[in-house]
Amino acid sequence: MDIQQTRRKFLKQTALLGTAVPLAAQGLAATPEPAPTPRKTRSPNERLNIGVIGVRGRGQNNLKAVSGENIVALCDVDRNRLAEAKADHPDADAYEDFRQVLDHKELDAIVVSTPDHMHALPVVWGLRAGLDVYCEKPLAHSVHEVRTITELAAQKDAITQLGTQIHARDNYRRVVELVKSGRIGKIARVHVWQGSARPAPGQRVSSSMPPPHVNYDLWLGPAPERAFHPSHFHFRWRWWWDFGGGVLSDFGCHYMDLPFWALDLTAPTTIDAKGHVEYDGENRVPSVMRVDYQFPARGELSPVQLTWYHGSWTPDVHGRRSGVLFEGENGMILANYNTHMVFVGDEKGSVQERPEPWIPSSIGHHQEWIEAIKSRGPTTCNFGYSGPLSETALLGNVSYRAKQKLEWDSKAFKVTNTRDAEQFIQREYRKGWSL
Repeated sequence: MDIQQTRRKFLKQTALLGTAVPLAAQGLAATPEPAPTPRKTRSPNERLNIGVIGVRGRGQNNLKAVSGENIVALCDVDRNRLAEAKADHPDADAYEDFRQVLDHKELDAIVVSTPDHMHALPVVWGLRAGLDVYCEKPLAHSVHEVRTITELAAQKDAITQLGTQIHARDNYRRVVELVKSGRIGKIARVHVWQGSARPAPGQRVSSSMPPPHVNYDLWLGPAPERAFHPSHFHFRWRWWWDFGGGVLSDFGCHYMDLPFWALDLTAPTTIDAKGHVEYDGENRVPSVMRVDYQFPARGELSPVQLTWYHGSWTPDVHGRRSGVLFEGENGMILANYNTHMVFVGDEKGSVQERPEPWIPSSIGHHQEWIEAIKSRGPTTCNFGYSGPLSETALLGNVSYRAKQKLEWDSKAFKVTNTRDAEQFIQREYRKGWSL
């Protein structure tokens, strides 16, 4: 891999880069949505009425982060988990079905922390109900769902935030400033990788009974009918195509967030994924993967090639199991969640040679969303920004499943070189469910 070459060779082989123009809305909604009713600003001291859908894992962390507001509704298909959350918020109503949360009177906003295959339904229905929305990453399970959500949020003028909480850390802000200031010159090549080991899921079985405290039918939602088995339940759902998208959809929005922000990326024009599954079984996500994305020129800026790696194919760069490497014409920047290094020529550059900081520190990823709801102001990871980011991650999985390189026309919302990818762009919902 070119990423394994010496720093000197890296610098000789780099090309040019630029900035991006915003991705236009594409009009995918099935029926026109009415114009949003302007919502009044609130006093900073006024507490919001929030419903939380999914209360364990990321949901538990998200619930804690917004608990300074009025938590009026809690929802989880696992009654044991729901009872634990209820004990911490005794004044909140508790439901198994997210639709009951949306019917709750005087609700201002919802936090959605369900498995990926259940993101779109509460988010879309919540937006249609006039609610502001915080949703865990990726924004949805399919590219079509993401685009529908992105457009609907814009139509409703909703205050939204994707759960890419690393975006709020100062480290990402300093890297963005370095890149945008031209510290390492123009950038045309980026490498992004995630190397954490993931457990092998258990074997799927033909039939099994769900625990009595779990509403498994509601957990399945629009996903295909599958017999219950612990191998695809709770966190393990992430390793099956029916419910999740593996490491790429899990971490892609976190790590690719940095180059998206720093280089003003939006939609790729080609996506070429390779990989394999290290475990036996049907319908499993790849445990090893490489995806090459090509992003077009944006205004005066030249194209960018971004490569994603995970599993045993991740490169070895200064011992970083996960990271982002920007190759510039004058040097490189290597970053992860918490740290970054600058290289100029063959030597490690002084990070003191940096621009004066201009991106202010975040008040907190969740707090940004809460304060924006009250002021009707902006958020940093609103769905207008994070929708294209989520689409990019999911398109890597589409290319892998279609087993070919994709040519993507984002404006037309279409893969132009094959029809084999259509079934992975938008899948058929289980009977009884629809957006």
